[in-house]
Amino acid sequence: MKNRKDKSFKKNSFMQGAFIATFGIILCKIIGILYVIPFYAIIGEQGGALYGYAYNIYSIFLGISTAGIPLAMSKLISEYHTMGYIKTKERAFRLGKKVLNVMGIISFILLMIFARPLATMIIGNTLGGNTIEDVEFVIRIISLSVLVVPIMSVYRGYFQGHKIITPTSVSQVLEQLIRVFIIIVGSFLGMKVFNLSLRNTVGIAVFSATIGAICSYLYLKFVVKKNKKVFLETEQKVKESKITNKEIVLKLLGYAFPFIMIDIFRSLYNSIDIFMLINTLVNNLGYTKQAAESIMSVISTWGLKINQIIISISTGIMISLIPNLTSSIVKEDLVDVRKKINQSLQIILYLTIPMAIGLSILSTNVWNVFYGVSEYGPKVYALYVFVSVATVLFTSSITTTQILKDYKMTFIALIIGFLVKLSLNVPLLYGFHKMGLPAYYGSIMATIIGFLTCTTMCLIFLHKKYKVDYEETLKRFINILGAVIVMTIVLLTLKVIFPIVSTSKLINIIIIVIYALLGGIIYLGITIKNKTLQKIFGDEIISKIKRKLIKKGRA
Repeated sequence: MKNRKDKSFKKNSFMQGAFIATFGIILCKIIGILYVIPFYAIIGEQGGALYGYAYNIYSIFLGISTAGIPLAMSKLISEYHTMGYIKTKERAFRLGKKVLNVMGIISFILLMIFARPLATMIIGNTLGGNTIEDVEFVIRIISLSVLVVPIMSVYRGYFQGHKIITPTSVSQVLEQLIRVFIIIVGSFLGMKVFNLSLRNTVGIAVFSATIGAICSYLYLKFVVKKNKKVFLETEQKVKESKITNKEIVLKLLGYAFPFIMIDIFRSLYNSIDIFMLINTLVNNLGYTKQAAESIMSVISTWGLKINQIIISISTGIMISLIPNLTSSIVKEDLVDVRKKINQSLQIILYLTIPMAIGLSILSTNVWNVFYGVSEYGPKVYALYVFVSVATVLFTSSITTTQILKDYKMTFIALIIGFLVKLSLNVPLLYGFHKMGLPAYYGSIMATIIGFLTCTTMCLIFLHKKYKVDYEETLKRFINILGAVIVMTIVLLTLKVIFPIVSTSKLINIIIIVIYALLGGIIYLGITIKNKTLQKIFGDEIISKIKRKLIKKGRA
């Protein structure tokens, strides 16, 4: 039992932590997109739009009450642990739980009070589809989860700060499994068995977030209690300086605030579309309310679900990067800081670009598998998938700037990127419409440009202040781009020669598998031959993966 516990709770290096966290999150996202196949069949596009309204408003308030806390707690725990301040570290954990309880209660009260005004802002005076009362109802239901998620986030940050990533990943998978089970079973029973209204059915679905969070919280609490001695171990014995509770709380909030702002601004990009897109398309560009809500459901819910697989890559990398980068900063090892920044960028570019292009090429097939035939779904998603790449680069660069405590630059980049999105959104809608292209492409392009503006500002700043040299990353990017171009040409040629269009889910799955295998073989083959894969991930990790695969194959 002891060996098993030690093995489970060993500290993870940056690359190991990134792999574990990314794998766990990607697994969660795969579960999260698989469930939408039956869920979409049950509630349809109108229900998806209603579900998206609730979750986007919830995301903003969740950002206020909790978004930065796991990362801030991770950073604070890592800092004190590296210094050998074990008692102070444990006190920070206890104080964090108290602070987050209060913030969760405040966010819950605000959501309950302002549910009606928020619903009115979203729906406006448009007729047909979901009503103000429908949106108000689902916002109030989902507000219950902000009473639980904040305290759960403190526990996750506590694990991550110790560079112990596995329990966090397990808790995320557990939370997702329970949430998905309730969504599918609950919405099916509500709509098909008990003949509930669409509003009540979606209400059951959004309530799943609360149940999933409770189960995840109880699991993390149990693991911490069972393995308490592991967290009290230290490599060095030092006399701890006197640090008051007030100083700890202010430091935690100081670390959390930039993370919270990052998450809020990221959510606001979607919220701009929620508040602007439908009204502009319906009132000024000739779209029907039903068509506009169908387009909005892709951006706010259905397309976003598929994008989460790609976006999860940055989340996994950040979970591992924050404690490792914080530890390097405390040790004043700037060489390691520069190395980790470049390494994280290279991993992101290597994984996200081919995934996004592949999904864009197969947008119709992918959409038909998950949601069935749709007039707007594949058209919107063919471009919207590239928002995921911009989001990952944005998250990575802005979080890195924040970790280095360059808060002024963090906020300047966030605000300018957001203002770019806000100022371009409506003009690009009209611009694409006048060019004879789908108007909604303008909104998607505004999002991509906004995220990339923020990313570029951060990377330039890191180069100037910390002498981060992107020469090697640029070389890797050129090699990646070359492999992606070859992969794209082959896949598009195959698509022209064999233009198979089918509404059958089975046939579409077969097409996706064939294209994915062919594209993957081409991309991996080229990047292995030009040594890009080895240079990014390291020969040691590649060898470990090979040994494990061989061992499993023999077993």
